[in-house]
Amino acid sequence: MNIGRRLKEERKRLGLSQQEFGAVGGVEANAQGKYESGERIPRADYLADLEKRGVDILYVLSGKRTPLAIDALSEAERAIITHYRALGEKDRYAISQLADSLSECAPEHSTA
Repeated sequence: MNIGRRLKEERKRLGLSQQEFGAVGGVEANAQGKYESGERIPRADYLADLEKRGVDILYVLSGKRTPLAIDALSEAERAIITHYRALGEKDRYAISQLADSLSECAPEHSTA
């Protein structure tokens, strides 16, 4: 179980420093560092506070991403999925490769 690595991953995804991320969870930067290194296990209230800020706690604890509800998607996102599903296998693969390439070039905390 590597909760610390996944906590760090989520912190970086949100573009926060250890101090900023720790403050969200109500802990100091040194405690955050210990959580990320695996020296300490985070408490439930800390995790609950992080979830309010957009941290995927299911992922942190289990390594499995929380499924996104269809009603959480924008109209543009729904349209992309609809068009993607209408494509053949080779075209879906090409779109997936393009999306992977584009996401690698995007800033880590971009929401655009």
